[in-house]
Amino acid sequence: MINPFTKNRVLARAARNGLLRRDRKGAQRARSAPQYGGGTRDSCGADATRFARVPRKWKSGTIHAISIVLSYEPLRNNLRGTLIFAALVLLAGLQYAAPQQQPAANPHYDPAIFQKHLSANETSFLNRLVGAPSGDALRDKEFRKLMHSVIPDCTFHYGWDMPMFDAVEKVLKDSLVPVEIRDGRYVTISGRSGPYLAGRGFLWIDLQEGIGLGAFFFHPTNGEPTPTVTVFSKQVKADTIGVSRLPPEFAADLRRWWAQAHIHPVVTTYFIAGAGKRMLLEHDEDFCVPVDGNTAPPSPVCDQMNAEAADIDLNTAYYLEQVHYASNATAWMIVGDEQAAWLRTRDTTCGSGPDPLRCRIRLTRERVRMILNRRPATRIARR
Repeated sequence: MINPFTKNRVLARAARNGLLRRDRKGAQRARSAPQYGGGTRDSCGADATRFARVPRKWKSGTIHAISIVLSYEPLRNNLRGTLIFAALVLLAGLQYAAPQQQPAANPHYDPAIFQKHLSANETSFLNRLVGAPSGDALRDKEFRKLMHSVIPDCTFHYGWDMPMFDAVEKVLKDSLVPVEIRDGRYVTISGRSGPYLAGRGFLWIDLQEGIGLGAFFFHPTNGEPTPTVTVFSKQVKADTIGVSRLPPEFAADLRRWWAQAHIHPVVTTYFIAGAGKRMLLEHDEDFCVPVDGNTAPPSPVCDQMNAEAADIDLNTAYYLEQVHYASNATAWMIVGDEQAAWLRTRDTTCGSGPDPLRCRIRLTRERVRMILNRRPATRIARR
């Protein structure tokens, strides 16, 4: 919070130098700056008057005062004006470093991302598998056919390259966890003890909507961030995706499997859709909001979890850009000069504010979205 007394002293100094006038309502306004042709030019050749066109949302407090200074060339050209300008810039920096309200993520499930829904004839057989070990379900011909409708046709790196169908089969075929059905429609098949790299698998079918998703957890050793959870569905068509866009009932069952499989609450999360490309499954949930009727962690803990999730998403987005979103990438991540410079800027900007952690979360989220939206991928400079 900027000290009003300090700000008023600065504005009063500007008023004494004839740079401010008061309108009929007593509000301070800047006097018009002299115009020379298309605008005044400073010593570096930049157009000084364009800096006076400050966005409307900045037209308040210290930022408004800065627009006054920048719009009037004589003030910049004398010692007194320089001191006032320096004071205003310092105050503006303090105000900008303060936490700003972050736009809320869309909390709604988007059914439009699902294509080619399964018919009742393709899923009704699942009722007879309820209660059987999940490993036994994989020996059912109808279930294996259903798996091909849900698991994307892509190469997946689980220790070595293999079809993703084979990877899922490896972590489910010996599972003794029973097939479950909830509310008469949500069927789950899961495994918690894969043959290597702590592999675990999960399949979920909504009998009513005819949609299916799955998840695969393991500890990669190929250079990518580790450990990872890859959520997948051959039925999904999307370029970017966050947790909030998935069916809420799937998210609830996924969290339950996540906890039972003893997976850390915040890990790298990918999504593989029908196109077979691996993309970031963004942590757009808020760990400070209670879910499933459970109490949220204390504020310091959940804020740290949000910060950890943002940092993980940033590393994941940057890695995926480097490997061109390949589902079986095996490259080691390179921290480029651009990314290293941005991290230094973020830490410096947020380090001087009143709430460094939330500032870091906000700026990191913005950086993640910038990386996800830039196409084609920029060249990464090696350090």
